[in-house]
Amino acid sequence: MKINQVEQAVGISKKNIRFYEQEGLLSPSRSANGYRDYTEEDVTVLQQIKLLRKLDIPIEEIRRLQTGSLTLEDCLRRHLIVLERRSRNLEATNAFCHRLLAEDARLGTLNVPMLLQEMETMEEGGTNFVNIRKKDSQERKRGALIGGFVAILVMALPIVLMTAVVITEPEIPILLAAAFIVVPLIGIIGTVAALRERLKEIEGGELDEASKY
Repeated sequence: MKINQVEQAVGISKKNIRFYEQEGLLSPSRSANGYRDYTEEDVTVLQQIKLLRKLDIPIEEIRRLQTGSLTLEDCLRRHLIVLERRSRNLEATNAFCHRLLAEDARLGTLNVPMLLQEMETMEEGGTNFVNIRKKDSQERKRGALIGGFVAILVMALPIVLMTAVVITEPEIPILLAAAFIVVPLIGIIGTVAALRERLKEIEGGELDEASKY
């Protein structure tokens, strides 16, 4: 079975299927021509992963379930504790918003330092409000892409110019021309690799799809 067929059968994107393979959660065999050959067992494993991820079970927990070092019962009991903690956090946030609404609060008249101090006190007591850093991930991803594109464009310019010069001035030493082309090219390859890792770091590996399977 090809990856396109698996994608349709399970409802998981090809990128995430490959991500789960990289994480060691899935190990499809290879056909004679080198292509991945998925079996019905692989489809079952992906369905299990999809179910657990829909419940927001972490990747590491799924790995332990697969290796047998963690039972499903223990995993769910531990996850229920996490969900209950999140529920309490949502209730605290909900109550905080209702309180501001009941006080007929206006942005210009809010005592922001006092409210932030109150929230910090609540966080010290175990309440967790929204993780701003997580919410800002899309902005960081956009910034990384723009920065990477600009860097690549700057490094590509000498390559274009030197190529044009070599075409019009063939007497230029080959080694000199190669240096002006190869060095920026190595920089571009390095930038692309670094950008890829940075995007993976920001995304956390998996796609943050609207369906969130």
